Amino acid sequence: MRGEYKVPGGKLVAADVEVDDQTLTAVRISGDFFLEPDDALESIDRALTGLPEDASVARMSAMVEAAIGPDTHLIGFDPDAVAIAVRRAVGRATSWSDHTFEIVHGAAETPQLQMALDQALTEAVADGSRGPTLRIWEWERNAVVIGSFQSYRNEIDQEAADRYDVTVVRRISGGGAMFIEPGNTITYSLYAPGSLVEGLSFERSYAFLDDWVLGALSDLGIAARYVPLNDITSPIGKIGGAAQKRLASRDPEARNKLGGAVLHHVTMSYDIDANKMTQVLRIGREKLSDKGTTSANKRVDPLRSQTGMPRAAVIEAFKDHFRSRYATVDGAIADQERQRAEQLVAEKFGADDWLYRVP
Repeated sequence: MRGEYKVPGGKLVAADVEVDDQTLTAVRISGDFFLEPDDALESIDRALTGLPEDASVARMSAMVEAAIGPDTHLIGFDPDAVAIAVRRAVGRATSWSDHTFEIVHGAAETPQLQMALDQALTEAVADGSRGPTLRIWEWERNAVVIGSFQSYRNEIDQEAADRYDVTVVRRISGGGAMFIEPGNTITYSLYAPGSLVEGLSFERSYAFLDDWVLGALSDLGIAARYVPLNDITSPIGKIGGAAQKRLASRDPEARNKLGGAVLHHVTMSYDIDANKMTQVLRIGREKLSDKGTTSANKRVDPLRSQTGMPRAAVIEAFKDHFRSRYATVDGAIADQERQRAEQLVAEKFGADDWLYRVP
């Protein structure tokens, strides 16, 4: 059995594994990484041989760490990467190549329905009724999306929000507020089974799930990079931010098989009016300064200015890059998924109890 894990920004780690009676009877690690001293590779193999087949990433990583000692240098990878490759070899975790992703790019939706669709589609992947999916959003109106744990009154200047006809909604993931103008942002969500990020910490999974879009931006001539915890940036400043939520399946059988699901969504600035944004968001000016923008009296337009391309063309380039890396099919939101989303709007995302859960 063979498993592979490509460290974001690093090297490929491969594990060839033999299993007998639920025990790892032979483990051979290889890859294009660098390792000193040379014989440390044999120590890594020995440390993993004899472990239970279902050993966790944390346990395997600790065994590798203890075996190699403090004077060994792992360059382009780390013990966690070795453990993830082994978990993939024994079928406890999956890789991108194990899945076919549905690409959904539909009509504009209200902010409340967008929030609900994120939950509904993540639930569907967790339950096994939907496969992994990349969804491109279109916005029906101006909006601010606040994180699950943010205070409404601390984030929003209600007078300015009313003046600019901005609808405020709260998402299920954490993180900061996102200012939206239709046609001036690019938002997408990845819905994937938990097995794809099995063994990855939240911090590591951000880089892992953002890796493809860095490649897409590079194709467009933007030298983008990932900045922990959840930012995508370029030499002229921040391009976008990501947020995540993991859901367990409501079906115990699917939960054991798929490991639930992960929602990873990103909003990027195509051509945002920063002056308007800092009026609506109370702490927007401070955040802009932190992200490398010294003046609010300008537009935040890294995708428009750096590509010179229309927004629609940028989105198509993103989809083309995604298709070039992974197996994909075009798809749509199913009727039952939309019905579930509409139910969630009525019961949750359109209700004040949720919007003002943190006043």
